[in-house]
Amino acid sequence: MRVLLLDLDGTLTDPKLGITNCIRHAIQRLGREAPSADELHWCIGPPLIDSLRTLVGPSYAERALALYRERFADIGMFENTLYADIDTVVAAEAARDRRIFLATSKPHVFAKPILEHFGLASHFAGIYGSELDGTRIEKPDLLSYIVEREGISAGDAIMVGDRRFDVEGARAIGAVSIWADWGYGEDAERDAARPDMVCRSPIDLKDMLERL
Repeated sequence: MRVLLLDLDGTLTDPKLGITNCIRHAIQRLGREAPSADELHWCIGPPLIDSLRTLVGPSYAERALALYRERFADIGMFENTLYADIDTVVAAEAARDRRIFLATSKPHVFAKPILEHFGLASHFAGIYGSELDGTRIEKPDLLSYIVEREGISAGDAIMVGDRRFDVEGARAIGAVSIWADWGYGEDAERDAARPDMVCRSPIDLKDMLERL
């Protein structure tokens, strides 16, 4: 398998601080009481607009998204940390001449500077995410777009992510799905999604990828 597709939030980086701070900022700017950061874990990974519809209601979700991005673009995207050893995994895969692509529901205009900030961008053959208008926010749509644009053959790719959306996207394109168990997906979500493989840590992932 010559292609590796990687999710961002909950797989490469732990974005809890930035995402939850920006959601709380948006809700407070709407004049409402915001949940605590720990009550917003479920928002990390799914398309943000869907989470905001649940939090503030459909009529206010677009306004909340604009307020979220107001803070995220300047501050929130860098309130973020790399998971331990994940940089080693990415570098090792790049050295093996595996083509690596980022596949995130986050808009690519934010995803690229995050990878550059952590010194990972040079390892990627392509950085893919959604558009600001929500185009390709769903993982099956995004992965299908990457496969078509990059000429990736069915069965030639591995998708690594921590939420059911990543598994669903992998299934849509015939890729092997690997669950990143260090991320934000709960055990019940993982078991219901039925990924092909589960990795407990980035080092576990490195060993698994060397065998594929």
